[in-house]
Amino acid sequence: MLGARTYSKRLLNKSTSRGFASVSSKLTPDSKVLQNLVEDFSYLNYKQNLENVKIVQERLKRPLTYAEKLLYGHLDKPHEQDIERGVSYLKLRPDRVACQDATAQMAILQFMSAGLPQVATPVTVHCDHLIQAQVGGAADLTRAINLNKEVYDFLASACAKYNIGFWKPGSGIIHQIVLENYAFPGALIIGTDSHTPNAGGLGQLAIGVGGADAVDVMSGLPWELKAPKVMGVKLTGKMSGWASPKDIILKLAGITTVKGGTGKIVEYYGPGVETFSCTGMGTICNMGAEIGATTSVFPFNKSMVDYLDATKRSQVAEFASVYKDSFLSADEGCEYDEHHEIDLSTLEPYVNGPFTPDLATPISKMKEVAAANGWPFEVKVGLIGSCTNSSYEDMTRSASIIKDAASHGLKAKSIFTVTPGSEQVRATIERDGQIATFKEFGGVVLANACGPCIGQWDRRDIKKGDKNTIVSSFNRNFTSRNDGNPATHAFVASPEMVTAYAIAGDLRFNPMTDKLKDKDGNEFLLQPPSGVGLPPKGYDAGENTYQAPPVDRASVEVVVSPTSDRLQLLTPFKKWDGKDAIEMQILIKAKGKVTTDHISMAGPWLKYRGHLQNISNNYMIGAINSENDKANCVLNRVTGEWAGVPEVAGYYRDHGIKWVVVGAENMGEGSSREHAALEPRYLGGFAIITKSFARIHETNLKKQGLLPLNFVKHEDYDMIQPDDKISILGLEGFAPGKNLTYEVTKANGEKWTSELSHTFNQEQIGWFKAGSALNRMAELSGKK
Repeated sequence: MLGARTYSKRLLNKSTSRGFASVSSKLTPDSKVLQNLVEDFSYLNYKQNLENVKIVQERLKRPLTYAEKLLYGHLDKPHEQDIERGVSYLKLRPDRVACQDATAQMAILQFMSAGLPQVATPVTVHCDHLIQAQVGGAADLTRAINLNKEVYDFLASACAKYNIGFWKPGSGIIHQIVLENYAFPGALIIGTDSHTPNAGGLGQLAIGVGGADAVDVMSGLPWELKAPKVMGVKLTGKMSGWASPKDIILKLAGITTVKGGTGKIVEYYGPGVETFSCTGMGTICNMGAEIGATTSVFPFNKSMVDYLDATKRSQVAEFASVYKDSFLSADEGCEYDEHHEIDLSTLEPYVNGPFTPDLATPISKMKEVAAANGWPFEVKVGLIGSCTNSSYEDMTRSASIIKDAASHGLKAKSIFTVTPGSEQVRATIERDGQIATFKEFGGVVLANACGPCIGQWDRRDIKKGDKNTIVSSFNRNFTSRNDGNPATHAFVASPEMVTAYAIAGDLRFNPMTDKLKDKDGNEFLLQPPSGVGLPPKGYDAGENTYQAPPVDRASVEVVVSPTSDRLQLLTPFKKWDGKDAIEMQILIKAKGKVTTDHISMAGPWLKYRGHLQNISNNYMIGAINSENDKANCVLNRVTGEWAGVPEVAGYYRDHGIKWVVVGAENMGEGSSREHAALEPRYLGGFAIITKSFARIHETNLKKQGLLPLNFVKHEDYDMIQPDDKISILGLEGFAPGKNLTYEVTKANGEKWTSELSHTFNQEQIGWFKAGSALNRMAELSGKK
């Protein structure tokens, strides 16, 4: 059923580019226009969106930003909702849900437990996370299909049963498939992956969520989001030379840091917006997740029209043009909560890292900064592609650099890998010759999948523990993320810069100023990259990898074997016992950065994403214990033995001992993976107490019935010791906006108290009391 490249071929015709629709357009505001080419039941809803916006404009009596128009245009009850940026919780009606295969398993398992016959909102599942990069595209894809057959069969059958579109292995990365097929200006979509905001490059709000949030929308419930503030980023000037769209977000990450966008939508505007491609805008929005932003968005513009035309969605572009002035543009005089400005004319390439995506170094400073920090100079591997930078434009610009080097007799000094973002991109660059250029350079073309970007990389050129440097065009570079080696110094840059590094093999190389030697020993400068945003011959769609749900779904069976180690049906969590939590053990007081990679690693653990018991064996194994500066080594306070974090958590649970985790800033930064919240709940956790949380992780914890709480006094973090016990008091009076009291009992019996803040609203408190959001849904439906 899921063989590699065995599907019928479909070709897209070349489209001619045009500007915005004129007043002679055949479409009117009342026209009925399909959202995409693969569904015959989902329509653009601009008329209702605009009506909602007008209601809000009348209520607020102030101009709205573009992001606000899109957000408020999807309100469930625009007449009634409190609307205050950064304060109110909004009830929204997204246009669709997108799930990648690793997170889709748990989302579908949760949806199945709701007992509904089919999804209430358009949903798609995309098989991109479980394909490990090893030797090359075709072989790796075949291997993955065989290894993951049980999971793929489960997802395919569940999609068929519940009326969900299914994109088979080899289709490409979820965010590229969404951009090519489902994204449209003015939409609101949610996706079970933190880089869902990629689609903001096509003028929509696309927001990463956990699986439980997705289940709400799949079940027909409104989706809840705390009204974000809006960060305005004005772009002026025009890029040239080695600068690229990736450098805009790399620079912004250095300005804002990894938590600077938390609770905010980043809205780009200004004359610079009109100067580069739609896919370049997607790159910028994609990596906005690295500053913690709720999402990022560009206003509807001509580049989006061109991209919609090229992907055979001209009618969508035409209909959007009808609503451009009324709905798909910011109101004149709108105001932002925070503001930055970037002059594209003076922008230079940036290289961010290692170990964090906000350590931004302009290329002109890289020599001295690398030397001062003792970073390994030799670039072992250069990796281009991923969901962030795998467009046709990215590939053609990288290929132009390689051709220039080849004309001087040079090939790659570093290992060089290419990850096409989709089957459409792969087929097009194969037809147009870029793949041949990459292979002649010495590159390896990997499968259309996430691969090394998420740790699905069977790297063999070094040993674990070897200190080395890699440079990629990916989005994240947390410790051990790409190859499982904590000594790998991973840097993030544009595909163009990665390609230049692969040619030079040296982190200190600046292609704008540093000369290379050709095959005869003569010095030369690499020419700046050149490329095109869209393929002149149109896209070649390649193999058809889409499975539409059948019309008759009654006979479809979804089977989960009780003996499977990959899939496990869910058992509801127990509801709160109605009592304060007294003298809980501290499972671990985590030190430093704690991302979702630290909490629930990816890589080899991805295969257990549908099996809560097995995946829980990786809980917090990457976090550093403040007691001994070690990972996955904590003291069992009952037995007195040192053991792994999951083992001790399980021991406490099995012996009726509640426990808490203590963390520092921006806990749960990174992926949307809800397993980082499901695991502590499964293992008996009660609360996670930190200085601050990343947005998605905090929501995920609430959804699973845990208490994410913040120190009112940040210095309390330093005062708490790992052998203390923590009591959370006053839970019978748990209420929105009201701090909780906690009491710390020292090992010698001394006690001290302080306060914990929280962001729970009344509905979310109901999740906690019921034991989870799913339990609460069952209560409200009368099933429990």
